[in-house]
Amino acid sequence: MASNSNATSPVVLEFEADTSTPQKKGAHKPVFAQVFSKKAKKGKIAKRIHLLVNPYAGNKKGRATGEKAKALFIEQGCKVETYFSAYSGHLILLAAGIEAKANDVFAVVGGDGSLSEVITGRMRIGAEKTELFGLIPAGTGNSMANDLGIGPIEQAVEAILNGARQSLDLAKVEMVNGLPGAEDGTTVRYSHNLVTWGLGVDSTIKAERMRWMGPIRYDVGILMAIMANNRRQATLTIDGVTMEDDYTLFLIQNSQTGGSMLPLAPGASLDDGLMDIGILKKMTRRDVLKAFGMLKKEGRHVFHPRVDYHRFKELSIETPNPTAINVDGENIGSTPLKMEVLPGAIEICVPKSE
Repeated sequence: MASNSNATSPVVLEFEADTSTPQKKGAHKPVFAQVFSKKAKKGKIAKRIHLLVNPYAGNKKGRATGEKAKALFIEQGCKVETYFSAYSGHLILLAAGIEAKANDVFAVVGGDGSLSEVITGRMRIGAEKTELFGLIPAGTGNSMANDLGIGPIEQAVEAILNGARQSLDLAKVEMVNGLPGAEDGTTVRYSHNLVTWGLGVDSTIKAERMRWMGPIRYDVGILMAIMANNRRQATLTIDGVTMEDDYTLFLIQNSQTGGSMLPLAPGASLDDGLMDIGILKKMTRRDVLKAFGMLKKEGRHVFHPRVDYHRFKELSIETPNPTAINVDGENIGSTPLKMEVLPGAIEICVPKSE
């Protein structure tokens, strides 16, 4: 990717087109970054597994997934301590209360939100060493598992026991706790995946009211949000450069994949010490529909004329009135928001490369 900048805006990243791919929606597929920019490390022998389970994940299949994973760990001679969450946010408290020893692994059964809670719990207590996490995907949103190349339970357990280790950047996210109208002080979360503001959050809030529809509710929610075409004014500051305007959506990413397995950030790497943001500027309904069509076609939205793409270490969002924030797939906060990238804050288990 080439880049350019001027005195009044942060660096804008320009993607190289993969001309070997067919044009769709008027654009080639972009050349994607490597998921990890650095080489993997050799795995350590796990002495103890802290298995943190969201039993409600994946339409309440989390408990069964956790029990199967526990059995597989025990078969391999591991000591396993199991913790089940009882409500949203409970994994934060459970993780924070664990007294870990060297070479312990925090294995999370759930989706992106469950992993976020466990990481947040450990980071809040200020662990003195870089801790190791594993993911056993069982959620409705498994974006991080997709980027890590983790599939079935057996593969996930094998990656934790005998796989490789990669450094993983996190973002420290400071924001108002609770959605607009239900604010309750401030909170700090540690994001491994994504932070979203604008139309994307509006659509997921609408989708949550239509869970009976299944996965298609996300497409319906996006369509409803596009048709509403709400005005969203914000002051966005990226590494000290401030921009104030009407915006459609901020896609702030550490991983390449987001909700519904969409390729939101083709330029993102999980260990480059930076996070990426795709800014969808103020758009007409037609422009938004085109941008989302390009997004679904393998990340071609980065070539839309009303989309800017940046990379940053620090970011803030301020709005005239509180607006909703989604962190790692969960609608949990409101503006104002501040973010700081923490390079290589933790390690994550990944499958061995072929």
